[in-house]
Amino acid sequence: AVGAGAGALIGKHMDKVKAQAEAVQNAQVQTVTDANGLTAVQLTFNETGIKFASGSAVLNDASKTNLMQLANLLKTNADCDVAIQGYTDNAGWRNSTAAQSQEKNLNLSQQRAQSVTNYLQSLGVSAAQIRSTVGYGEANPVADNSTAAGKAQNRRVEVYLYASQAMINAAEQGTLQ
Repeated sequence: AVGAGAGALIGKHMDKVKAQAEAVQNAQVQTVTDANGLTAVQLTFNETGIKFASGSAVLNDASKTNLMQLANLLKTNADCDVAIQGYTDNAGWRNSTAAQSQEKNLNLSQQRAQSVTNYLQSLGVSAAQIRSTVGYGEANPVADNSTAAGKAQNRRVEVYLYASQAMINAAEQGTLQ
């Protein structure tokens, strides 16, 4: 558990991180609460920020440009741990049952999250900073999957920046900037 004073310092620090994150093109940025009850920053990249061709996990050039900005943010804030989550819409796969399509979408979402992780690491983001890379498939849609626009919004990658143990320790010692 983190004390109230340390929590307040971390919150103030994460407010600065959020302000910097808002400069990343095509990312929707918001403050969320992490599993420890601390402030975290969520960046959601949908079809306007990180694009994948249907059924593909290959990043296009526009996506790489947005990820370059994200990489700079992460390197500037190396005291933040990172979680990368991939999602898909609920579109079925040709010649597959509903269960097979769900499994394929889960695998595709993992591959997409891993593509983002790999590219960020190729830009110099520390592998140790990226604490998790997970695909959630069709789970947790943010829009209606019965429309093309809704499906496009559900094909997304979310990036979470949260307090590392080093940040928590610095806050507890009163040395967090």
